Amino acid sequence: MHPQVHEDHDGNCPICGMKLIRVELTGANAGTVDDKIKLTASQIQLAGIQTDTIREENVGTEKILTGTVAADENKAGELSARIGGRIQQLFIRTIGEKIAAGQPVYSIYSEEIQEAEKEYLLARQQQKVLNNPDVDYAQLINAAESKLQLWGITKAQIKRLASSGKVSSTIVIQSRAGGTVSEIAVHEGDYVTEGMTILKIQALGSLWVEAQLYAAESGAVKAGDPVSVSFPDLGGQVIKGNVEFVNPELSDASKIDLVRISIPNQQGIIRPGMLANIALASGLKHALAVPASAILTDGKGSKVWLRNHDGSFSARMVQIGPGNQSYNSIISGLIAGDVVVTNGAYLLNSEAIFKNGNDQMGGMTM
Repeated sequence: MHPQVHEDHDGNCPICGMKLIRVELTGANAGTVDDKIKLTASQIQLAGIQTDTIREENVGTEKILTGTVAADENKAGELSARIGGRIQQLFIRTIGEKIAAGQPVYSIYSEEIQEAEKEYLLARQQQKVLNNPDVDYAQLINAAESKLQLWGITKAQIKRLASSGKVSSTIVIQSRAGGTVSEIAVHEGDYVTEGMTILKIQALGSLWVEAQLYAAESGAVKAGDPVSVSFPDLGGQVIKGNVEFVNPELSDASKIDLVRISIPNQQGIIRPGMLANIALASGLKHALAVPASAILTDGKGSKVWLRNHDGSFSARMVQIGPGNQSYNSIISGLIAGDVVVTNGAYLLNSEAIFKNGNDQMGGMTM
């Protein structure tokens, strides 16, 4: 009932009174105490265990701002109609859907495209049949092809048109860029004019985090400054970013300043609308440091969990020094290059207590 209780003799559990069960150590564990925790790749993924490498970090004072994740407007795109016509079919119907470059977006009926296809086929036919030396058929063909491409027809579609020799009343328009759909502005059956927005997309591989500073504080922040951004919805995961923009104008109503941070999002786990905590360094002091989330402290001291070369995990006592909300300096117990668990350390600690009892750190030195 209480696996943390270990005795070297028969008897009853001092907590619940149940009779203790003798456990025999066999195999490789006989006569040894295994202080390592080994997990499979699926267990590590399910437990959300994340690691970081020990290195020098800023452990000076920090200012924490609360911000909100937003889409990077520099990476936004818009697919607009290049020619007027009637939307016959929409292939993209859902906001939030991911599309790739070259993916069909909609089909359109356009008499102008139909006439341009006829001109293209006629120029090719005249070159083949008439072959008049006074006429530059190649120029006529290139002009007709350029007009089709200008209206959104791809080279592959033009090649199929030349091969079939048949004019189509509708044409499928493909996306010129990839991303996530943020707005759909038309419906099937709508008539569109040249330049009208069909849909908007966002590339979410990089994002903005927007926060606000009082005017008196904004002077200490400038574009290019490195910052640390953590996300409560992702278990406090920390991502490095840089200040991309500091608004030169203050808000008229509140006299506060907008600060925008650019962060990477290659894995796509961060989403616009998430809350974020931004750590701005206000006093630079570099030292060998460990992320604050990696440190477990109890009555016996502070410890971290290390990832070993064989993929297992083991605990180590450390002596920590001054730090901030993001990092604590290390006085002893770790060296540069050690890999520590930054997320999931409590789960490993619980597993160690279950395996070895509550005194799994006994005899451990720093």
